[in-house]
Amino acid sequence: MPEATPAAEWKSLYSGPRGTAVKVLNRVERTDSYLDKVLDAELRSGELNDLDKGLLTEVVHGVLRWQNRLDWVLNGFSHGNFSKSEINVKNILRVSLYQILFLERVPHSAAVNEGVEFIKRIRGEKPAGLVNAVLRNIIRNIEGIRYPDPNEDLVQYLAVFYSHPHWMVKRWLDRYGREATERLLMANNERPGMALRVNRLKISPADFRARLDAQQIPYTLSEILPHFVRVKTLSGIAQMDLFRTGMFTIQDESAALPCQLLDPKPGQRIIDLCAAPGGKSTNIAEIMENKGEVVALDKYEAKLNLIRASAERLGVKIIDLRGADATVFEGPLADRVLLDAPCSGLGTLAKKPDMKWKRDIGDIRKLNLTQEALLENAARLVKPGGAIVYSTCTIEPEENTGIITAFLERHPEFSLDRAEKYLPAAVVSPEGFVSTLPHVHFMDGSFAARLVKAPDPPASGQG
Repeated sequence: MPEATPAAEWKSLYSGPRGTAVKVLNRVERTDSYLDKVLDAELRSGELNDLDKGLLTEVVHGVLRWQNRLDWVLNGFSHGNFSKSEINVKNILRVSLYQILFLERVPHSAAVNEGVEFIKRIRGEKPAGLVNAVLRNIIRNIEGIRYPDPNEDLVQYLAVFYSHPHWMVKRWLDRYGREATERLLMANNERPGMALRVNRLKISPADFRARLDAQQIPYTLSEILPHFVRVKTLSGIAQMDLFRTGMFTIQDESAALPCQLLDPKPGQRIIDLCAAPGGKSTNIAEIMENKGEVVALDKYEAKLNLIRASAERLGVKIIDLRGADATVFEGPLADRVLLDAPCSGLGTLAKKPDMKWKRDIGDIRKLNLTQEALLENAARLVKPGGAIVYSTCTIEPEENTGIITAFLERHPEFSLDRAEKYLPAAVVSPEGFVSTLPHVHFMDGSFAARLVKAPDPPASGQG
């Protein structure tokens, strides 16, 4: 029998849904890789059956969602030694404890035994014995777990119990107060549902809902956008006939609000400065009834290919893909420019729990420079009398109102066009911006502002 290669041995060490979960968590923690990309690579590898893929997805999202609470408990039951543990030990303890505290269908004994066997394979008997002792001690005392006292340190309590970084909790407490902050933290920890945008180029919203009814797929209607429906889950999407034939796409409702605010018209020229993965570009083309031109920019060919594939599936024919740096792109002036700016993503933590641990306050300041540079170029690219929509998927004022206020001070030729002209008042702030919060609107947190450029003055007549 041939000897296993080092790569094959390594793969067998991290086999099964729990071993794979540790491998994914290690990579997310050690590198700048994002969870969705690392997890997607494992799900596509074909190593796991559908049941195991479901457990893997649940566990890695759950561990990252609840990491602060898990670590608090594990530090308490290991006398502070958990934080000094080797990364494989740390992450198998998190994986096992997540199942013990949050997954009722997994017996405690199975969660412990799988964790112990994994560490035995990776690190040997002694570390496996320590993992076993810590987990069994937690199970014996599960009703007596104590968290920080909110009366002594409210930030510490909220950060641990609702598993968010201290700096984030402190900012939100100062801004929203305790009750609203607690509801926001809870909303970020919910397992997110899914929103489907009906492709009105191919099917009416009513006919689409009838097709869902026929397939006995439960859904609820969007309260904001009539061409959206919400579903709790949808398995095997890529194989669904409705998806393959382009009758819908997956898009959070918050991501469609800037497109409505842009108010594109058939026949216009639109520039989407940061277009990948293409949800907004295809949405704009759909609103334009496939008439006109949508110039979609991204630096990277791989990302442009994502937009191309999406447009083909949806039957969108007016997207002009350009590989370009959006801060310096030049071209004929547009009727409308959409700038969906790179941002901290702090409105999307329910879907991307790893962002909680990958962001810090310094990131927001660095992103501000990029956001300002992009908005300056958007101002150069829009026609007099045209409009820019600046949007983000964050709830941080420095990336939102701060950017717009500073821009309007620099550019008296632009003025704010209030969002309630284009969207329901429920998603419009008192200042006239689009503003959504996860715990209020049950969608991602987001921001959008519509800025109108003054038309050129009429040419003076000849005497």
